[in-house]
Amino acid sequence: MDYSINLGDWNSVFAVPCSVVDKSLKLAGGVQLKVLLWVLRHSGEDFSAEDISAFLGMDKADVCDAMLYWQETGLITISGGSIKPPSRTENEEPPNAAKETGGQKAAPVSKPAETAVPVKRMLTRPEKPDNAFVAKRINESKEIACLMQSAQEILGRLISNGESATLLMMHDEFGLPSDVIIMLLQYAKSIGKANMRYIEKVAMDWADNGITTHEKAEEMLARLTESRHAWNTVQETLHMPRRAPSAKEEAFAVTWLNSWNFSPEMIREAYDRAVDSTGKFSASYMNKILERWHKNNITTAKEAEQEKMERAASRKKNKTEALTFDIDEYERTSVYDSKG
Repeated sequence: MDYSINLGDWNSVFAVPCSVVDKSLKLAGGVQLKVLLWVLRHSGEDFSAEDISAFLGMDKADVCDAMLYWQETGLITISGGSIKPPSRTENEEPPNAAKETGGQKAAPVSKPAETAVPVKRMLTRPEKPDNAFVAKRINESKEIACLMQSAQEILGRLISNGESATLLMMHDEFGLPSDVIIMLLQYAKSIGKANMRYIEKVAMDWADNGITTHEKAEEMLARLTESRHAWNTVQETLHMPRRAPSAKEEAFAVTWLNSWNFSPEMIREAYDRAVDSTGKFSASYMNKILERWHKNNITTAKEAEQEKMERAASRKKNKTEALTFDIDEYERTSVYDSKG
């Protein structure tokens, strides 16, 4: 009788380096791990980034970034289209070196002068750090590690490698301290804009305007909150559909409510007059009406109605005077008058 052992899926296995678990498992993202497992599974075969991309259903650029990540962590080397384990450095000792030298370590072989280690290029402002550099900064700096952890807690989810790179760029390149970045994340979350594109845009604006301290960030957030509340009041007063205001609309709202101290009733009155005149909502037209009221110290609907009547009477008077003048002028210069 012949015997056999059926191990199922375990009949076909491949090796994963221990360093992947010991050093990289905590920091590597899902994309990097998927690409690495696919590459290890197809060891000894010819394949391309397109093959990996098609199988995993991800962009080719993400595949290339993942391969670069593993190369920069030192797990693999890519040379001439071939993927290989890294070669030993001058400080590493071959496993049998002690035996071959009678228990004495062999003298290290010096590298030729021309094979100097390349210096990492300085990052320019619009360039985000790569995954390996982000991982290095997290390992080296408790502040950066805490920033990444706080970001995940505020956003309520795991952040991607790209998001980690953006946060690090905001800290290292834009010059924003961790506490300022955390304040920005909290604000973005509170207004429903907890996406990294919006956060990066605001962070760049803050850096350009020198908002790089806790105190200045608090002042800016107070202004942003004030503007947001003012616009929300205008929207509710006018029963407008919810939308983001333009910069001019938001500035108008703050002026109407906080500088000129108009009530919602007066803002509604200005809106009705603007629509009657233009047929649509026009913040600029409303602003002209409210600015005139502010200059004339008109603060109630009754005063506004009185002003309206006075303006109408003034226009009627001016029109009558103009018409009378035209008739008198016509009669004075008329051909019948000249024949007299």
